[in-house]
Amino acid sequence: MTSDREKVRLIFGLKMRQLRVNLQLSTYELAEQTGLSPSYLNEIEKGKKYPKTEKIFVLAKVLGTDYDSMVSLQVNKQLEPVVDLLQSDKLSDLPLSLFGIEPGYFLEIMANAPAKLSAFINTLIEIGRNYDLRVEQFYFSVLRTYQSLHDNYFEDLEAEVASFLSENALPASSTLYAEWLRLILIEKFGCTIEAYDGDTKPALTMLRSVFLPEKNRLLLNKKLSLEQKSFTLAREVGYRQLKITVRPFESSMLEARSFEEVLNNFRASYFARAILIPRDIFLKQLEALFKLNQWQPDRLLAMMEQFSVTPEMFLLRMTNILSSYFGLKELYFLRYNSLPDNRFELSKELHLSKLHTPHGVARNEHYCRRQITVTILNELHEMQQAGTWDGKPICRAQRMTFVSNGNAYFVFSIAKSSPPSAGNSSINIGFPINKDLRKALPFFNDPAIPDVQVGGTCERCPIENCEVRAAAPTILHIQKQKKAAKACIQNLRFE
Repeated sequence: MTSDREKVRLIFGLKMRQLRVNLQLSTYELAEQTGLSPSYLNEIEKGKKYPKTEKIFVLAKVLGTDYDSMVSLQVNKQLEPVVDLLQSDKLSDLPLSLFGIEPGYFLEIMANAPAKLSAFINTLIEIGRNYDLRVEQFYFSVLRTYQSLHDNYFEDLEAEVASFLSENALPASSTLYAEWLRLILIEKFGCTIEAYDGDTKPALTMLRSVFLPEKNRLLLNKKLSLEQKSFTLAREVGYRQLKITVRPFESSMLEARSFEEVLNNFRASYFARAILIPRDIFLKQLEALFKLNQWQPDRLLAMMEQFSVTPEMFLLRMTNILSSYFGLKELYFLRYNSLPDNRFELSKELHLSKLHTPHGVARNEHYCRRQITVTILNELHEMQQAGTWDGKPICRAQRMTFVSNGNAYFVFSIAKSSPPSAGNSSINIGFPINKDLRKALPFFNDPAIPDVQVGGTCERCPIENCEVRAAAPTILHIQKQKKAAKACIQNLRFE
């Protein structure tokens, strides 16, 4: 958040820089004429320092203006877009410091072409409005970028977990984690815990938990599974152990009030998963699993069951370890939810290294029914309808090649129901098929794993006579028409 004092410094620095540039003076030349050091002048222009009154008089004289004009918050037309951006607090929505960018540096860049850059920023905002993108979606997008920059592995959080576990030894069985964490919250942090259901608090049934800070009370949904309860309690411990105060109070944020809140929620969640799935134990198990030449989904599920966690917790924790200890820095994580009318929603995604071909789309399109991320949900639904599902997660794998660009991936998926929400979800990790994958996961090439040609969405897919197509390739047809028109115009120009 940019304070009023910071805004004053930044505006003064921008005005001073503009006056200097208009006079074609270098920083060193201005220093010679004012008797001020170049480094000091540089800090003023970047909004880091505000000069004393006598120095402002000196600067004003050399720059051909007066004291009142220098200290006024009024600016000329050229700088108006910059100041409008600063005064609008839109910069506060941009967590620049997270990426090592100072607001002053950002504004300095903007000052070189303020109208153009301001128009660009406003265009992005307008696009967001047109696609009904909420501010929290922007925050989560920034968070994903932040995770990618760090390969989704944070040593400081791993160290905090190690310190916590050295003081609070894990129980012998993961089934005891929930009770262990409950007692820590009560005895160490003075938290009271209360269960609720649809009868006692019907408005909260869609949520897994709610924290009441004024009362230091945690409300837990009675419908939570043991795994969900363990994670919720572990995250509450994380908030306290990490001394986090700016945080959401609901398990699923109803409203993101700041990026700091979103980031802190991620940090506490990372802490929670690292408690439930300790790094050293998990690492040894993954090393043994990845030495196998055959794909063994039952063994993967057995590992997950041992830790008593949900598929999402399990695979998210796996992304931490794979990127840092197995050299698999190019991967993606996707969560799909099944919706009524045989539709599917991509509700969470994370891409490390780059934006991979399997990714979300802004439009209301139909995701490819050939991808394991979707076929496993259809399989689970059919088992539920037939009464053959035993209530345990199912796990499948696939090697898929996108017909649009030839990109090939190995992906494994875990699907289960997702209480207290209705419907099923699939949790997926995918890897580009390259030398790193071949080295790290010998079983990816198991002949028992199917090879499938896939598309992104039905609307963009060129596969003809697809037996599971859910929509016509309308967007693909439009793209082809445009390409044909361009080719025709080019031929007419040079025939």
